[in-house]
Order: sequence, then C-alpha cells, then structure tokens
Amino acid sequence: MFNKHDIHRDELQLVRGQARKGYDWWWHSFTAYDEQTQEARPFFIEFFLCNPASGGDKPVFGQLEENRKYGVPPSYLMVNVGTWGADARQLHRFFGWNQIKVHGKAPFSIEAEDCYLGETCTKGHVSLTEREVAEHPEYMCQSGEISWDLTIEKDIAFNVGYGAGKLFRTMQLFEMFWHAEGMKSFFEGTIIYNGRKYAVRKQDCYGYADKNWGKDFTSPWVWLSSNNLVSKVTGKRLQNSVFDIGGGCPKVGPFALKRKLLSAYYHEGQCYEFNFSKFWTFCRTKFHCEETETKIIWHVEQKTWRYRMVSDITCEKKDMLLINYEAPNGKKLHNRLWNGGNGVGIIKLYRGRKLLDEVEAQNIGCEYGEYGQ
Repeated sequence: MFNKHDIHRDELQLVRGQARKGYDWWWHSFTAYDEQTQEARPFFIEFFLCNPASGGDKPVFGQLEENRKYGVPPSYLMVNVGTWGADARQLHRFFGWNQIKVHGKAPFSIEAEDCYLGETCTKGHVSLTEREVAEHPEYMCQSGEISWDLTIEKDIAFNVGYGAGKLFRTMQLFEMFWHAEGMKSFFEGTIIYNGRKYAVRKQDCYGYADKNWGKDFTSPWVWLSSNNLVSKVTGKRLQNSVFDIGGGCPKVGPFALKRKLLSAYYHEGQCYEFNFSKFWTFCRTKFHCEETETKIIWHVEQKTWRYRMVSDITCEKKDMLLINYEAPNGKKLHNRLWNGGNGVGIIKLYRGRKLLDEVEAQNIGCEYGEYGQ
C-alpha cells in the first residue's frame, strides 16, 4: 500500500553532510485555462534549495566562469517556474540563503520576499527581460513573466517505502531520494503569464506534487505521471486513478543499481506497485527511451510475481523544454534533459496474462535525459 501520506518526508533534508553538498526541491505541475479563450496550458512551479552551508547574502552561481575555475559550489534558493506547449520556457529567480525563511519541520514552508511555498499553498512572481537573460547565462533560463496564487490539496501519495524512510535519510545512503506526497493533487487559483490570466480549477487541473533531494542527479533520468486517464475497456473517465514512474540509475553509496524504476498505479482505489526496493515482490523492469527529430518516446515494462504494467508514451519536442539544473558540486552534466507536460500514451495493466484495463493517458508530465547527450 503506497498511498500513505507522510508530510515529514516533505521536510527540509539539507542537514548534516547534505547542508554542505546537497539539494532539496519541491515540484508542482498542473493545467490552467486562459480566462478569455479557455485554451488549456500546462505550468510548473518548483522551489529548489542548494548548499545552505555555503550561503550568504547573495546567491552563488556555479556556472559563473570564475566559480567554475576555482570550484566554488552553487548556493541559493532557485524559484523555477514555467510553461510547456507553444513557446515553452522556464524562468528562474534566485535568492541568497540570508534572504530565505525556511521552516524545515512538518509542515514545511519556504519564503523569500513575495515568493512562498507550503504544503497547502504557494504564491510568487518571477520576471526576466531578454537583456537580463543574455547578460547572465548563469541564470540558465529564458525571459518572461509569471505570477501565481494557488491553493494545494494533495490527494493521493506515492510513498516509496523504507528507501526514503527516516533511517535511510539520516544515513544519506541514496544519491537521490524521491517522495510524491501528491502524485494526484488539486490546485486552485490564478496564474498570470506574460499578461494573460489563467484559471486553475480543481476539477481539471490534473495536478501533481512531489519532491527530490540528494547529492547528485540520476542518469538516465526518467519521470512519467498523469491522472487524466480514460479506460479504453469501459470508455469511462477514471476519476480516482493516477500513475507515477520515476528513476533511472539509483546509487547506494558508490554502487549504481543499473536501470531501475519505481512505479505506482492507483487504479480506481486499487494499488499496483512496481518497486525494486521491495525485493519480495520480484519486481523486474525493462525500459527504453528514444529521441527522434520530433518526439521523445518512452517504453516501460514492469512485472511483479502477480502483475504487469506496460507504458508507451510520447511527447512532441515542440511542446517541451530542455530544463536546466546544476548539481551541488557545480557541475552541469544534464544538458539535454527533456521536460514536458503534454505527453500522451497508453497504459496496460495485467494480472498474469489477463488484461485488467487499457487506459489512454493525456497531460502526462514527462522527463528524459542522460549524461553526455
């Protein structure tokens, strides 16, 4: 049973060794609707914290040439917001650690000037001109303006189990941890993007909220999730369902676990989990990701001793962006990390050889990237 809410896993994890070399981010994505045209547009909001032990009055940028030369690690709060689809873009706003108010214990909160994030709401404003972006490549983003004011209700969780539990977090065994407190979430409020107002509605926002933390990133990097699902067997919309797939190459200390994914499929109240860390389920995974001239394609097959899930998903590159992160050590190894919110695909669920359901998924949040691409 993976649908176990645990807001303690949403707490600030940048303590002990990870305060000197670590990141901690809270990710949110959803669909909003133009108030004039009703056109749907997906957005994302992320609060990314890095290396508090190196912090000061101003943000420290790891991609500045001088900092790269002398090995100065990054340190800041990066508020990363953006949109997918036509003219997809990401906007970054940075704060030094002395500008940030963090309540690290549950329920967590982060505040810096007019930007705020907690378990149940978020608001803020990010604006960059073309000139600012051109003069500061260390910002790693595009130009534009977004403001938001939203409530958050985290409905269904993906609690991956002891792998992100207190003992493993304290020992900092994994290089990258994951917890989805709201793999199905309800957002409500307003977004203003480049002067246009968008409404975010609980009933059709198809919202998602998770967090990642650790010392470095995985490669390959895979993420797929949606709760906009329609059964091809019954023709009915699934009102109480969501799937979530993530991982790539997790590392435990110096040891890499090659090509492993964690997956959860909450199908109308029933839990189907494909989690390599729960060895007693005999979980096996095969996945393949491909970049063509126009698309990113994912094929994932996972089995336990009882169930099998097959996911075939695509997303048009014209609707995606190459999202940017630098690691706590200052290196930027993911330079083709494709990120989107308009993926589409088919999810098939079997018990043995019997097809339980075949589902058409839309509004799929999706990522794929590997070092050296």
